[in-house]
Amino acid sequence: MEVVIAREDEIGELIADEIAGLLADRPDAVLGVATGSSPLRVYEALARRVDAGETSLARARAFTLDEYVGLPPGHPARYDAVIREEFVARVDIDPAAVRGPDGDADDLDDACHRYEEAIRDAGGVDLQILGIGTDGHIAFNEPGSSLASRTRVKTLTAQTRLDNARFFAGDLDAVPRHCLTQGLGTILEARRVVLVATGEAKAQAVAQLVEGAVSARWPGTVLQHHPDVTVFADEAAASRLELADYYRDTRAHRSLVQ
Repeated sequence: MEVVIAREDEIGELIADEIAGLLADRPDAVLGVATGSSPLRVYEALARRVDAGETSLARARAFTLDEYVGLPPGHPARYDAVIREEFVARVDIDPAAVRGPDGDADDLDDACHRYEEAIRDAGGVDLQILGIGTDGHIAFNEPGSSLASRTRVKTLTAQTRLDNARFFAGDLDAVPRHCLTQGLGTILEARRVVLVATGEAKAQAVAQLVEGAVSARWPGTVLQHHPDVTVFADEAAASRLELADYYRDTRAHRSLVQ
């Protein structure tokens, strides 16, 4: 696991550079996209590159991580709506090439199974963007999630609902209690993972993710078993890393490695 400590605006540019490089090599690459505040800088940087004609997502495909259950169509907090506003509408990807789990399905278990099949049929995710919750969840894999879990229905913790109430005008009662989410086992199958964490509220989760023991108590720690992960954290999110100076030194001298 590589750790990059950088300014929030720099993180967006670094990941956008990586995505642009992937698309240059594989224009039909499959991206895993995330909602929430963490990846916004990435989408902004990608949009600038598309507008400048420096990169294109016209042949790319994308899968989202999760979706609420029970929100009516058109609700602005639905992740389908959020990803289309924050990502799809700002770049040149075909909206039909972006798919998320179906939180409206009559048979939610079947919807989860079909979503797994869709990812496999696309050849898997080439690069997955992740954020991390204050309690260490990635996607909506809450503490206690199986480290081998697949896309499934999940009950949200009180902490996650409290954290997400800001997207519902502060109304905790309006935040759904259930969601569909890619599992930890599903996420681990992505060929490359980049995780973004900013702000002091994420510091404990980042410390556990990078330097803690692998445990279902902190679901994000499963990424320690992935062969190609980079954690991008700003100074606040990295403030509890005991080896922060080492990570800075590693990055500073990376160009010396042949």
